[in-house]
Amino acid sequence: MGSEGPKAITIHVTGFKKFLGVSENPTEKIAKNLKSYVEEKRGLPSGSSLGSCTVLEAAGEGAKSHLYEVLESYTVVSGDKTSNATVVWLHLGLNSGATKFAIERQAVNEAHFRCPDQLGWQPQRIPIVIEDGSITKAKETSCSTESILKLLKNKGFDVVESDDAGRFVCNYVYYHSLRFAEQKGHKSLFVHVPLFSKINEDTQMQFVVSLLEAIATTC
Repeated sequence: MGSEGPKAITIHVTGFKKFLGVSENPTEKIAKNLKSYVEEKRGLPSGSSLGSCTVLEAAGEGAKSHLYEVLESYTVVSGDKTSNATVVWLHLGLNSGATKFAIERQAVNEAHFRCPDQLGWQPQRIPIVIEDGSITKAKETSCSTESILKLLKNKGFDVVESDDAGRFVCNYVYYHSLRFAEQKGHKSLFVHVPLFSKINEDTQMQFVVSLLEAIATTC
């Protein structure tokens, strides 16, 4: 009795490479520099750790294949742990028109790309996963977005909740991740960030570290 201890949380992070009209995707730089930034600053709350940091292709099928490689590889590792461990997948994406951060509550089973992705694919109003049904079906994160939002606002960040992750690659990846998380007992969350010209790089790095802390605290 009482030997289980605090719940261990491992948070894996993904970002995206450049895409049409965006020569530098801030989420690529954040994902590449996050581990060293966390180590240089103060680390994460006790019992929580930063796992993998992966940069995905800004393309539906290209991102999907890489995403599942990463998801499956860490499922094998986490499968050896006890049920006292939580795995969280945090996906960062760019909204080039935004001026604040947005925590996405859900993804929709619809691929409707406004322009071709980096591999030239441009689906129009098709289900992301056919066996899941219509393009109106949505999957919601099991993370407490309201609690995460409150913690981030208390630290002074300009952040909102959102029910619309778009229909481009971000939504495509998020839907697959939420579906995978449901099946494996993991958690998944997507957060949109602005361009560095709207919110500078250091502030965005501080935000993501605070976001990791908020996830560790609320999960």
